[in-house]
Amino acid sequence: MTDALPKPPPTQPRNPLHGLTLERILTELVAHFGWPGLAERIALRCFAHEPSITSSLKVLRKTPWAREKVEGLYLFMLREQRRSAGQAKD
Repeated sequence: MTDALPKPPPTQPRNPLHGLTLERILTELVAHFGWPGLAERIALRCFAHEPSITSSLKVLRKTPWAREKVEGLYLFMLREQRRSAGQAKD
């Protein structure tokens, strides 16, 4: 009988969210859109009323649909940043 070592988790080189924490994603979104802009794009009370990273993380960790929306908005933000960086080079 051989002792099989557990396989390492698969790498995800094409996944832009791989290796990012929810806190980092949220922090970058707030830096880019601000709390009012984030509340406008995703209708969550934690973004509109007395917003903070800590309270928002608690909500996002318990609410899968909200986390998906935040991750989607983050990917949208990255695409827009790449698009505008490409236009600036032209």
